[in-house]
Formats: sequence, structure tokens, C-alpha cells
Amino acid sequence: MTTLPGTLSAGTLPAGSLLAAALRLDAQPVDYLLLALYFVLVIGIGTMARRSVSSSLDFFLSGRALPAWVTGLAFISANLGAVEIFGMTANGAEFGIPTVHYYWIGAIPAMVFLGLVMMPFYYGSKVRSVPEFLLRRYGRFAHLVNGLSFALAQVLIAGVNLYALATVVNVLLGWPLWTSVLAAAVIVLAYTTLGGLSAAVYNEVMQFFVIVAMLVPLTLVGLHRVGGWDGLKRAITTADPVGAAAQLHSWPGSNLTGIANATLSVLGIVFGLGFVLSFGYWTTNFAEVQRALAARDMSAARRTPLIGAYPKALIVLVIVIPGMIAAVLSPELAAYKASGGKLANGVTYNNAIELLIRDLLPSGMLGVAITGLLAAFMAGMAANVSSFNTVFTYDLWQAYVAPGRPDGYYLRVGRVATVAGCAIAVGTAFIASDYNNIMDYLQTLFSFFNAPLFATFLLGMFWRRASPMAGGWGLLAGTAAALTIDQLNRHHVLHMSGQGPSFVAASAAFLVDIAVSVPVSLLTRPKPAAELRGLVWSLTPRAELRGPAAGGWYRSPGLLAGGALALAVALSAVFW
Repeated sequence: MTTLPGTLSAGTLPAGSLLAAALRLDAQPVDYLLLALYFVLVIGIGTMARRSVSSSLDFFLSGRALPAWVTGLAFISANLGAVEIFGMTANGAEFGIPTVHYYWIGAIPAMVFLGLVMMPFYYGSKVRSVPEFLLRRYGRFAHLVNGLSFALAQVLIAGVNLYALATVVNVLLGWPLWTSVLAAAVIVLAYTTLGGLSAAVYNEVMQFFVIVAMLVPLTLVGLHRVGGWDGLKRAITTADPVGAAAQLHSWPGSNLTGIANATLSVLGIVFGLGFVLSFGYWTTNFAEVQRALAARDMSAARRTPLIGAYPKALIVLVIVIPGMIAAVLSPELAAYKASGGKLANGVTYNNAIELLIRDLLPSGMLGVAITGLLAAFMAGMAANVSSFNTVFTYDLWQAYVAPGRPDGYYLRVGRVATVAGCAIAVGTAFIASDYNNIMDYLQTLFSFFNAPLFATFLLGMFWRRASPMAGGWGLLAGTAAALTIDQLNRHHVLHMSGQGPSFVAASAAFLVDIAVSVPVSLLTRPKPAAELRGLVWSLTPRAELRGPAAGGWYRSPGLLAGGALALAVALSAVFW
């Protein structure tokens, strides 16, 4: 596999390389003590959660008994993996403020839509996974296609988190790459196998606060070092007088999309990222939806993504800004950026967070930072593995291999699937090693797997005529369209850079899925209306979609949704 333009191959990252030596941190005993304490807490939570696991529902969905604030924080923590900590700080270093579009346009509206519109269908139908919803709405063809594609996507993304974690440990502490990969996989495997989703969720809540404890001081110390926000803007303008305006304003975001025409760049962000990729990820990705399905009732399930929207809207400030600071504060990264990404000095944008930790934090805070990075990558990997074992057990093994077995049998299968998922992630971690631009890689995966799935869901929920055959063929055609765009760009038939190729691929996947699904639906027999109650908007009573009252005006999903959207709009105006 060839590396993407401007990337660094895995062969340049052994512990003895110049990069590793340059980033190596002088960790003191107190730093290792903090790290050890974190691992003890992680395993302890898994051990305690094991006591509540007596059925497969307990293992895979926490018995549907978790409060909304727990599932809401876990919902966001599960997303704070390599894509956030490495990918978004890297984007901040390279592109600057336009990276905020991944949050205020590329996340908040979709999270609100999930809470208000889609969670009532998911939770009300009592499905145990997103593919199972497709089984009820479309039938076995679409269910099997989505089950297989989702399982593949999760082990690929888990490998990204695992490789990012191992790379950090490798370059910061000097542990060999294989040791780092295996050690991280064993820790995640231990607590996920012991306590199932409950262990993953409660660890994710703890990990959220650990991650924040890393990012906030790092941002504040960095801003102080460059002279505050005004000092950061002056430094960026001095380093790049021509490109500073694009880095310090969110629109039109041409540097992010790689689309020179301002109008087309805005359309790419709004439709490709803000609609297709964003809604496709947040509303159909079971690694996120699983946390909401574990909530104790319909109200808590609907509030899960809405509660998560508030920290999601704010945490961008302590992820993107550190990347911008690193690009002017780190001599190596500043030189790399000044060369347009062509300088072969062993550093790329993905090293932004590591360079900032190296240059800013003293002993003690260093331990918190390393622990925060490990927490982020482990949270992401645990989310991938816990959703993988659920889909594998319920949607593949139970549905197509060994149906009708006792519940205890599927609990054992789930634990075996957890082991298998971690083992496969070790292998896919080294696939990820061919890409040092993690965001490019992940956005490409999302365009393959999530964008066509979102089109299939929209048709299925709002058009009762969508047929079982259309569900399966639409998914296959949409995925094929995204793959085609990706290959055309890789072979230079199309000429796109930045995150533009994934935006275009996702848009193509969405449109092709619909273009295939509509005529196939019109030519084939739909499911009877009696079988679609609770699965299609027009055939489901509004009372069923609303669920019981939330128990207090301040818990109203509508109020929470309005507040989250208002916060995103206000922040967007500030950084316009």
C-alpha cells in the first residue's frame, strides 16, 4: 500500500529514529505513577462491572439501565479517540480555524437529529443494534450487507486508535511499537471482556475527565506562551502572510476542502461534511448509538446525544487551538508547514499534540498528558470493540450461524468476539501504519461505510414504499460509488487534496444509494404496512415517538436540542 501525499511511512517511526529521539520525554517516577494508577482504575472498573453481567443484554447493552448523564458523557468519550486527538489537532496545525466545521456543522446538527428523530425509532423498536433495525425495516439482505460492512469498519477503526496509541507510547517513552500495540490491546481486552458495555461506558466517563484534564492545561499554557489569542493570530500572520486569513476564519474553508472556488468549497462543507458524512456518522454508527441504547428509558435515550452535544461543541476549542499553537511554537512543525509539507524532517502535522506536550509540560503534568492520550485512544478502541462484539454476536452469529441457542451461549460468544476483535485490531493497526494522515484515512472509511447507510436509513424511515431489495442494493451501490471516487483520486484522474476527496466520495455514495434504491423500490414489492409500525415515520403514532415525559422541564429533549444548536451558532459567529 502506498502512502498518501505528505505522509510519513511506518518505517520512519521506530524507537531509535530521529523523530522518536526528538519527541522523547523525560518522564519522571511521578509520571509513571499516574499512568499506573490509571491502569489500576481501568481494570478495577471492569472487575466491578462484571458483577452486574448475568445475561447477554447486560453484557452488550448494560441491561438498558444507565442514566442519561452517564450515557451522554460516554457518547462523547467514545468519539474522543485518534480521530479527535491526533486528527483534529493535526487539522488545526495545517488548516487552522476551518477545522471547527467538523464540530459545529459536522456534529451538532446530526446529534440533535439523532436525539429528536432517530432515537425514538431505535429505542422504541427495542433493537439491540443498528443492523438489527435494518433487519426489521428491510429484511435479511440489507441486514447482512450492513452487518458485514459494520464489523469490518469497526476493526479497521479500532486499529487506527490502537496504532495511534502505540505510536505515542513509542515516541514519547521509547517502548517498542509491538510492545505498545499489544499492551494497549490487552488492557482494553481485559476490562471489555470482564464487564462488557458497562465497563466500557463507565471507563469512558472517567476517560472523558482525564482527557479534559490533559487538553485544558495544554491549551492555556500554550496560549500563555504565544501571548494569548491575539499573539497566536500575530504569529500565524507572520509565518504565513498570504494564507493567514484562510487559517483564522472558518469560511469559505478552501484550505480544508482543497476546493479553490469559494462557493463550491462552502457547498462541499455544508452538503458533503455537514449533511452526508456528519449525519451518516452520528445517526447510524452503532459505536455511538450503542451508548444511547443502553439508557434506562426512552427519555434518557433521546437525551444521550443531546447532553453529549454540549461538551462536543466546547471541546473543539481545546483540540483545534493546541494544533494551531504547535504549528507556530514547535520549530520542527513550523519548518514543515512553511515548506508546504515537503520538508523531510521526520515531523508531520500528526505530531502536533506530541510536540506541544514535549515543549510545554513539566513533570507531573507530563504524566497527566500521557495518561490523557492513552485514555483517548483506549476509549475509542473500546467503543469500536464493544460495538463489534454486539454486531458480530447478534447480527451475524445468532442470525446466520447458530440461531435459537440459550442466552448464556451468546454471552460466551460475545466474550470470544471481544478477544477476536482486539486480535484483529492488532493486525489492522499495522494497516493504519501506512497512513500518517489519520483524518484522511478515517474520513475515507466513513465515506465508504456510513454515507450510503444514512441514505438507506432516510429512505426507510420516511418512505414506506422503500423495499427490502432496495435496502441491500442501495448499500452496495453507494459503497461502490465511494470506492470509485477514492480510486479515481488516488490514480490522479480527479485532482483533489485535503479532506475534499472524502466529502465528494460521501456525497456520491449518498446520491447513488438513493438513485438505485428508488427505482428498485418501485420495481419490487415493499413490506406490508402492518410490519412497518414503529419503523416508518408516517406509520408510527406520535405518542410512541415522543415516549414518556422526561420528568422536568429542564430535561425536555426539545429544550436541550435548542440550547445545543444555539451554542453551536454562537460559537460559529465568534469564529466566522
